[in-house]
Amino acid sequence: MSEVHSGRPPIPGVAGPAGAAINDIFQKAHSEGRSSLFEYEVYRLLAAAGIAFTPRHEVIAVGAQPSDELLASFPGSRVVVKIVSGSIAHKSDVGGVAVVAKEPAAVRAACASMSAIAPDIAGVMLTEFIAADAGGVGSELLVGIRNTREFGMIISAGIGGVDTELLAASARRGQAVVSASTALTTAEEFLELFRPTIAYRRIAGLARGGRRLVTDEALVQCFGGFIRLANSLCAGNPETDFVIEELEVNPFTCSAGSLVALDGLCRIGRPQSVRPPRPQAKIDRLLHPASIGIMGASATRMNFGRIVLKNIIASGYDQSRLLVINPDGQEVDGVRCATSLSALEQKLDLLILAVTADVAFKIIDEVIKTDAVESVLLIPGGMGETEASREPARRMLETIDNARREGRGPVFVGGNCLGIISHPGNYDSWFIPEERFPRTQKKAQRSSALISQSGAFLVTRLSKNAFLDPAYMVAVGNQNDITHGDMVENFAANPQVHVIGAYVEGFKDLDGLALARAVRKATLAGKQVVIYKAGQSAAGKQAAMGHTASIAGDYEVCLSVLTQAGAIVATDVSEFSDLFYLSDCMRDKVVGGKRLGAISGAGYDTVAIGDSMQVGDFSMSVATISPSTRDRFMTILAAKKLDALMEVRNPFDINPAADDEVHLLCAEAMAAEPDVDSVVAGLDPTSPVVRSLKVSARPGYDIDSPESIVQTLPKLVASCPKPIVGVIDGGPLYDPMADKMMEQGVCIFRSSERATRALVRYTEARLRAAHLRGEAAPGA
Repeated sequence: MSEVHSGRPPIPGVAGPAGAAINDIFQKAHSEGRSSLFEYEVYRLLAAAGIAFTPRHEVIAVGAQPSDELLASFPGSRVVVKIVSGSIAHKSDVGGVAVVAKEPAAVRAACASMSAIAPDIAGVMLTEFIAADAGGVGSELLVGIRNTREFGMIISAGIGGVDTELLAASARRGQAVVSASTALTTAEEFLELFRPTIAYRRIAGLARGGRRLVTDEALVQCFGGFIRLANSLCAGNPETDFVIEELEVNPFTCSAGSLVALDGLCRIGRPQSVRPPRPQAKIDRLLHPASIGIMGASATRMNFGRIVLKNIIASGYDQSRLLVINPDGQEVDGVRCATSLSALEQKLDLLILAVTADVAFKIIDEVIKTDAVESVLLIPGGMGETEASREPARRMLETIDNARREGRGPVFVGGNCLGIISHPGNYDSWFIPEERFPRTQKKAQRSSALISQSGAFLVTRLSKNAFLDPAYMVAVGNQNDITHGDMVENFAANPQVHVIGAYVEGFKDLDGLALARAVRKATLAGKQVVIYKAGQSAAGKQAAMGHTASIAGDYEVCLSVLTQAGAIVATDVSEFSDLFYLSDCMRDKVVGGKRLGAISGAGYDTVAIGDSMQVGDFSMSVATISPSTRDRFMTILAAKKLDALMEVRNPFDINPAADDEVHLLCAEAMAAEPDVDSVVAGLDPTSPVVRSLKVSARPGYDIDSPESIVQTLPKLVASCPKPIVGVIDGGPLYDPMADKMMEQGVCIFRSSERATRALVRYTEARLRAAHLRGEAAPGA
């Protein structure tokens, strides 16, 4: 048996990636009971998709020998002999690859040796030896796509060759490999993401003594082919017979100015059913219910349901639109009672189930049967997160999905869910009593939304910084139905919400992609999304067959996709709180670039600001102070006889003798400097000449004085279009100073390094968002 293929690809686009040739390849493998393609089939796939050149190759059946004439037809003095196997991914690891002289005896000996490597060898493949244009680290390229449970199809590219994992482990993030969602990325965009990698610098001839090996156009063609394949042969395409689970070429080499595939693997599968989407109109009812019912509120004791009822009443919800549902018909806390769902006079917008899981499962069947409510809040745990509850939860979801496909049934939040606080909806369904979590409004206008799997995360974030004060706080719990993606999509379309925060522990199937799409939608609408992803799992590395998953693991993919969608992904919980708070404070400010101006009356503050201006690969730059601004600073200092003590620079140490007026005027001058895009102002609360105390021994030197920076800076912050961040670095004595300024809309941090790092990350995200929206960012 022998068949020769030239491997020259057609022009991209002459046949769709889901065309007949590709489908035939997959169908043949499937009919033979294989979920993996042979390498020569991968070559045919690459050629049909117009991805790259493949070497000339010839498949030799087990026990057969290549003829002298066949060997003579291969160019050069050497050939490559490889095993053909669907079960061995890395042939070089088992001695399944050999470069031999193009001599009949040597080639036949290699073929015989390879045929004995494993009992399931399907043959031996001869390929032409491709001479690479360059060698060394980074000269070979890995490109692959894989189907992830959370984010769907992901494309990755980076350093190729047998040392891929080793090099990736020692390189800085984004240097060895980059990844992106194929659903959200074009080939041209992926090339821009790929440019900072070691592989691109070698290929583009940017390394010392290097030369360009292939053109950017060739890379775009390659990436584009992979992306088209991924988007055509994915779980989200109802018209495909097969999905690609993983397709990887490692390595591509550069030869004669072209990318040539030297090895490849591909795993395929059948499409799986996808859950029907949650109707956004019903999520709106959940957040702004015209009527609420509660099951589980006791009339005789303070159980969770009773606490929820009291919190809803205390939040000001109209009691005439509120009811409890209880077979005994007894009203609770003055709220009328209905004996059952079937006894309801009209459909409820929201039903809250504060009952045990075993009872909740039965009620959900009744809810769907009666179609009596639009949305359900599931408070109980034990609805899928334990082994014993997984089968009942599976049956529950099946019932929900079947009804939804028929256009019936509500949306569900939870289980294991703290509840929802919706200030616009005028209700608070948390089961935390007021005494343990005061609901104090800190903002004149609430304009943010906070979503979390963990209710405790919401409570602790707000208890530590009441000035986060979102308009909506949604605990999604187990995400049995409504997910992070659903909620972000809803808030992306809400004109009253400008900042969205999400604490994510895990994703339901394809909800990572849904979340990324919603983030992109919010970003394009001018909103900021801040995410903290907990739990960096290694499970994805074990699930994949090739190198791609092991160098672009689950968390790295999550970080890359959500960042490219437009989100700021926080590295820890504290940074999340900082970024969410700062994003809300700066929602109306103009971020025109990354040039920072800083002032402080404390010298160490200016040093700390300077040392914090780079986070990861992004750095803000020190703005240049113009002569006119320099003169303005000197005039301010001279009026206080400080001009002989300090030299104007950026960051600017204005001296501990600088009083409230000097702090204000210097902050104003720095913000007015055309070369400055953002300002960090250290307010030096311990200085004896700053009015920073609630009660001072010196008359007129308290924070209520009209001359206090507490009273004057808010006016500057409100009128200035640029971001101004204040720093009050001091102990509890200065909490009233910070609270008073935050109440007036000043963004206050309690340390200069946290303020600066948060501003750096926020600036990076704002500039990225402007780029996604196609906006110019002057000074960036």
